[in-house]
Amino acid sequence: MNVQPLLEVTRGHIVESTHYGSIVVVDSNGKLIAAQGDPKTVAFLRSSAKPFQALPFVERGGVEHYGFTPRELSLCCASHEGSALHVQTVTEMQKKVGIDESRLQCGAHLPSDVDELKSMIRNGKHPTPNYNNCSGKHTAMLAHAKMRGLPLEDYLDIDHPIQQDILASFAEMCQFPAAEIELGTDGCSAPNFAVPLFHAALGMARLCDSQALSPARAEACGKIIAAMSAHPEMVSGYGEFDEQLMKNCEGKVITKRGAEGFQIAGILPGVIRPDSPGVGIALKVSDGDASRMDDDLTFHNRVRPAVTLEILRQLGALSSEQEQALAGFGPVKQITNHRGLVTGQSRPVFEL
Repeated sequence: MNVQPLLEVTRGHIVESTHYGSIVVVDSNGKLIAAQGDPKTVAFLRSSAKPFQALPFVERGGVEHYGFTPRELSLCCASHEGSALHVQTVTEMQKKVGIDESRLQCGAHLPSDVDELKSMIRNGKHPTPNYNNCSGKHTAMLAHAKMRGLPLEDYLDIDHPIQQDILASFAEMCQFPAAEIELGTDGCSAPNFAVPLFHAALGMARLCDSQALSPARAEACGKIIAAMSAHPEMVSGYGEFDEQLMKNCEGKVITKRGAEGFQIAGILPGVIRPDSPGVGIALKVSDGDASRMDDDLTFHNRVRPAVTLEILRQLGALSSEQEQALAGFGPVKQITNHRGLVTGQSRPVFEL
């Protein structure tokens, strides 16, 4: 991969480390607006694929069939934190569908939500599948299968009609041949997709600007965008970057993180300029941008939030008020040690 420097970290006056990767910015017409590194870099979207994975279910009327609320639809697209709110919401979704969490094949892991994690440890509880940050996505997949009278036992098999629908919809949105999409197994055991960054960004641009899509597909895209924008706390968790970016952008920008350094974002039409089309952004950090735990037990990523904000700043997609509200994530951040002394800074190092 022809990767380029995206963010550097200093100590004193010395650059101590540099994070490399690639960025692609594409509009909904397929025009390459900007790039850093190689637009043809092929990478797995990981959890950044979740809005696309929910699309066939929404397009076929699943939201109306089960009476899902916008909050519940947002959770279908989420990498949630396993908070009490998240678990309660996915449980209510399963009641509407008529399934039990034992049907989920995503496995279980400890919650990232600090309060719920402390409660679980204090009470000697063990996590169940609903605590998995992908439980909303899996519940939507099962709901889709049940709505169509399809088997539930093998809903994650790539040959299952649900997964074939997802693959076909994703390929159409990204305008990339389904047969050429690299397939892999995600951390939650669901199929995942790898495509060139250009096409991932194009898919996001078309999700945000669906005028060229069929009426049914466009309506489904609109429902997903509206749900994620109205309830960003379901997409990740309160205070997390995805939640804060969508909250402060008030429906004008959506975003979804993925594992191993992937991030996707979309800018709605008319945000950059009155006549500007929708814009998609895809970025991949080569080293995976591993999360770090702070002293308050919360996790943060060093690279993607700062780089995403810098991309949006350079594109003119953020107001000064939004930049100030999101300054805790970057683009430039002071680095302090355990005594609170400033030891250096992290800062983006690219020009689109």
